[in-house]
Amino acid sequence: MVSATGNKRVRGVSAFRPFVFGSVATPFDPNNKPSDCPPDHTHSWTIFVKGVNGEDISYWLKKVQFKLHETYAQNVRVVEQQPFEVTETGWGEFEIQIKLYFVPESNEKPQTLWHSLKLHPYGPDAEGMKERREDVISQNYEEIIFNEPVEPFYEILTGGFAGGQAGKSKGKNTKQIGQRTADIPMSDTPGNPYSRTTERKELDRMAEATQAVEQMIKEEKERLIEREKYLAELRESEGVPANTKKR
Repeated sequence: MVSATGNKRVRGVSAFRPFVFGSVATPFDPNNKPSDCPPDHTHSWTIFVKGVNGEDISYWLKKVQFKLHETYAQNVRVVEQQPFEVTETGWGEFEIQIKLYFVPESNEKPQTLWHSLKLHPYGPDAEGMKERREDVISQNYEEIIFNEPVEPFYEILTGGFAGGQAGKSKGKNTKQIGQRTADIPMSDTPGNPYSRTTERKELDRMAEATQAVEQMIKEEKERLIEREKYLAELRESEGVPANTKKR
């Protein structure tokens, strides 16, 4: 519990922390299915919350609650340490509620996310992925924004000390763990498609799409002008004035 003296907020400051949440599903080989798996289950899957590029997020995230479909025994699962994930087996897709609980020093309320569990591939190579029994990965990049955090939490976010302690070192047993960072990595790495390079590619793709839409609008306007011109010529050939109005 944060003491009253630790409730003072750092005014005019916002801190954000990036993370990734989602799921990965692996189809069973019918000829090599786990013996303890229900006969109608077709996949093994894992729901997770993790840091970008494998970054440690436990200094600001205390625990994660996953609420699975009600058909699962003990469908509310609470994970209090990294890796924040739950692995199960199943046959159907459903919505999973993810609730994030922050460290006590934050004095922040939990936040809730939703994720649609994906077991089956989609896209142009969906059938090929099924035949190859490839993993189905569905994940999202997200950022938590802490507006005007309380001072102890701000120190954890920006500097922090081992053991969750905040403030200046007062003894030999307190180890400074270095400056925290919320920067997105510059380049992609295996297992992490979120980076500034990816961001630039997405911005370029959006710019190209915008140009394509603008070109389509331009061409459609030209076609409309041609149609109006053709109709005007048709009326004139039939002896109907172009500005004739029905009464």
